[in-house]
Amino acid sequence: CTYSVVVNLDITNLKKHRLYPAMIWLLTKTVNEMPEFRTSFTEEGLGIYDDMHPMYTVFNKENKNFSGIWSYFSEDYDTFLKNYEIDAETYSTSTRYAPKSGTPANSFNISMVPWMEFTGFNINVFDDGHFLLPIFTMGKFFERDGKRMLPLAIQVHHAVCDGYHVGLFVEKLQRLIDCFDC
Repeated sequence: CTYSVVVNLDITNLKKHRLYPAMIWLLTKTVNEMPEFRTSFTEEGLGIYDDMHPMYTVFNKENKNFSGIWSYFSEDYDTFLKNYEIDAETYSTSTRYAPKSGTPANSFNISMVPWMEFTGFNINVFDDGHFLLPIFTMGKFFERDGKRMLPLAIQVHHAVCDGYHVGLFVEKLQRLIDCFDC
């Protein structure tokens, strides 16, 4: 079974950066630090990927639809940002759901719904419980007590991620956000 939780992250420290690519990088970096978030069924059976790459949505402003694309992850943010910018520019006007071919098996889903804040969010994956990788959805950021907050829905499979792992993930992610410019 899967479950979802929504947390509010303090993203005040990211004000100088483009939020979406920064959060994609931060989420991927955190996923790559935790084997529970890299566990999946492969052709060989259950395994843990060495590293993951983000698969994320880009919005077509003309037809108001999303396309799912992916970029190679790099530990170096500037390198990742260049890859992201090229991919987003190339595919943001596509009318296809998955316009970029070659999606790596070791990729996971990230999306953002920047038009609304939310306190609950759930995606129902119908696959007989075999989809073990996490799904992340961000909402519209808001101000609270002088801080910029971002709702983040985290959906995981309970077979590989307990509440302990999600809590640890959120702590690691918040630390990375807090030290983004360190």
